[in-house]
Amino acid sequence: MPSPTSSLTLDSVLLDVAAVLGEEPADVSVDENLQDLGLDSIRVMTLVERWRAAGHRVEFAELIEATPTIRGWHAHLTAS
Repeated sequence: MPSPTSSLTLDSVLLDVAAVLGEEPADVSVDENLQDLGLDSIRVMTLVERWRAAGHRVEFAELIEATPTIRGWHAHLTAS
């Protein structure tokens, strides 16, 4: 059985981040700095809670310390 984080694909992280930013996924680059796009701590917490509710093991502090891009977050989330 795959771990819960294995279902977090690059595309699913992109879709979730774009949703909390109120952007179209096509308008968000996976390599763009999320802070530059307006992703603040409240929105990060929203993502953490969304992913936890879906069964993923996600820590707010770890995301804040990870490279603030969708690609960076995806790599961090799927590393374990």
